[in-house]
Amino acid sequence: MDEVWSIERRLWLEGVEAYESNMAPDCLMAFAGIGVLRGPAIVESLREAPRWRTVTMSEQVEARPSYETMVIAYVAEASRGEGKPYRALCTSTYLLAGGRWTIAQHQQTPI
Repeated sequence: MDEVWSIERRLWLEGVEAYESNMAPDCLMAFAGIGVLRGPAIVESLREAPRWRTVTMSEQVEARPSYETMVIAYVAEASRGEGKPYRALCTSTYLLAGGRWTIAQHQQTPI
């Protein structure tokens, strides 16, 4: 579904505002070197973090276990400008509520 992939791209590139408007209140995220974050802690961790300038998502796969749930998986290659690109295997789970998709889970495993 294009809407979910569009939100996922925005979360990589747009920062705090994208998370505040597209994240479920009890969202869980797991990052190597950072750990597991929940809800408001996710947004707070992003306030001072440098933004990604580019992201490419390949090997995109999606599953729809129910009408209200969509799980996506992909390989991300992102950069913040100068330096070595970051590569990771990623999964995200989205929930449909009130006609809107919100992210409820995200996990990255660096490659």
